[in-house]
Amino acid sequence: MKSVRLLLFVLVPMMGFSQIGGEDEVYLGGDRIEAKFNGGGIEEFTKFIRKEFDYSKVTKAGKMVGAFTVDVDGSVKNIKITEFFDVESATEFIRVLKKCPKWEPAKRGGKPISIEIKYPMVFREK
Repeated sequence: MKSVRLLLFVLVPMMGFSQIGGEDEVYLGGDRIEAKFNGGGIEEFTKFIRKEFDYSKVTKAGKMVGAFTVDVDGSVKNIKITEFFDVESATEFIRVLKKCPKWEPAKRGGKPISIEIKYPMVFREK
C-alpha cells in the first residue's frame, strides 16, 4: 500500500508536467513568424483601433488592457479585458475587437498556430 501511495505521489506530478506543451512552449530564436494584421504588424492593428474606436465613450483618463487570441484561421477569439478603468470604454474596446477583420495567423514550422495578444490602451486627459 505504501508503494502505491509513493508511486501516486511521484507519477501524478510528472504526468501533469508532461502535458505542458503546444501553446505553452517557449522557442528562443526558433522559426516562429508573428501574426500579421492587414499585411503589417501591430502598427497596422493600432491604425484600425484608432479608426474604429469611439473616443466619446471614454469618460476619464486611465489604462486599459485587452487580450485576445488570433486563431489558426486568423479570426479574433477569446476577447477579454484584463485591466480597465470604466465599463463604457471596456465595452467599446470589445465592440471594436469583435469587428476586427481576420489576421494572417502566426506560424511555427510553416504551420499556423494560435497566439494570444495583449494590447494596452492609455487615455490621457485632454
